[in-house]
Amino acid sequence: MPTFSGTVCAELTCALRLDRYIAEYLKLLTRSQIKARAMQALVNGKPVKLSRIVRRGDKLELSWQKPETALLEPEDIALEVIYEDERVIVVNKRQGMVVHPGAGNRQGTLVNALLFRHKNLCAQESLRPGIVHRLDKDTSGVIIAAYDEQTLTFLAEQFKNRQVKKRYAALVVGTPHAREGRIESFIIRDPRNRQRFTVSERGGKCAVTDYRLIRSWHTVSLLLVKPKTGRTHQIRVHLRHIQHPIIGDSLYGTPDPRFSLMLHAKSLLITLPDAQVPRLFTTPLPQRFYSLIWTKRS
Repeated sequence: MPTFSGTVCAELTCALRLDRYIAEYLKLLTRSQIKARAMQALVNGKPVKLSRIVRRGDKLELSWQKPETALLEPEDIALEVIYEDERVIVVNKRQGMVVHPGAGNRQGTLVNALLFRHKNLCAQESLRPGIVHRLDKDTSGVIIAAYDEQTLTFLAEQFKNRQVKKRYAALVVGTPHAREGRIESFIIRDPRNRQRFTVSERGGKCAVTDYRLIRSWHTVSLLLVKPKTGRTHQIRVHLRHIQHPIIGDSLYGTPDPRFSLMLHAKSLLITLPDAQVPRLFTTPLPQRFYSLIWTKRS
């Protein structure tokens, strides 16, 4: 485990957050690397958070983990590339592909494919190199990744500040009463099932989802869904909450072996590095949508 001991330098003329001091003055790690490597800090012999303010003369003791990227194996996995340059890649992720490695998923992920495709990705020291945002394993569609740390930060800030516009297509059970609507609630982890999330009336993370009815076939409807926030499983939780769960959603709906999850990230509007205006990336509806719609029309 790498370590550092020293005193806050005389050049620091004003109080500054510890993580900024490490990144901007010591230049040991970038702020994203500080987080990825689980840095621990003592200031004047006492453990502190990395948001603590430090001043000239404070004594620092730092320790952090070695990068985990070396544990990941590049894999030659075919990707449906929508756009690519030296800094970003936009992919139409297939259903069933996990975005980044985790417990039980060390191979076959989008990250493994990106590591094979672009060697500079290895410089990003985490188990999620290049990953700006995520899609659930069984959600297909548009996802963007960064090839370098500067681009990763630039894109991530847009998601954080809610400057990105995402649109999803969903086939749901039944027909909503209103052709357009907004679902606004708090979301928490379901205390009865830790794999799920649920709507709460007593606090949690605020979540907002807009939707528009595109077409209905009585028992099935096609919705265009516009999440305004980015909570885990947000669309799936909210559509279940209004009694129109997504077809094929075994976690939030009724399990049906005939169908897989009918949720697709259809478009993404985001500003690329060095661009002046946002760029729109789109994908067509996947074949599984048309197959189900055809059965309802016939």
